[in-house]
Amino acid sequence: MGNLLRSGVLIAALVVFTGGVMYLRGHGSAPVSYSVFQSEPAELRSIPKILEGALGLNSLALIQLGLLLLIATPVLRVVFAIVAFYMEKDRLYTAVSCIVLAILLFSLLRAT
Repeated sequence: MGNLLRSGVLIAALVVFTGGVMYLRGHGSAPVSYSVFQSEPAELRSIPKILEGALGLNSLALIQLGLLLLIATPVLRVVFAIVAFYMEKDRLYTAVSCIVLAILLFSLLRAT
C-alpha cells in the first residue's frame, strides 16, 4: 500500500513537472498580469478533454492530468484496501472501506 501511494505521488509529480517545463518553455517570457484572475480554460474542466489535451502534449492539460493523478492516488489506495480486506474475509473493515470510498466518490463527483 505504501508503494502505491509513493508511486502515485511520484508519477503525478513527474507529469506536473513535465507540463510545467513545457509551459515555461512556451510562455516563460510572457508578461504577467496579477490584477485579473484567469482560471483554467473551459476545455480543461472535464476529464475526457484533459486526457485529449495531454495526449496532444498540451502543457496545461499535462499539469491538470498530474493533479488528477494526485487526487486519484488515495482513492486507489482505498480500492486496494477493500480488495485486501475482502480477500482476508474481514467484513467489518471491508464495509468501513466501502463507506470511505463512497464518501470520497460522492465528494469528488459533487464538486464537478
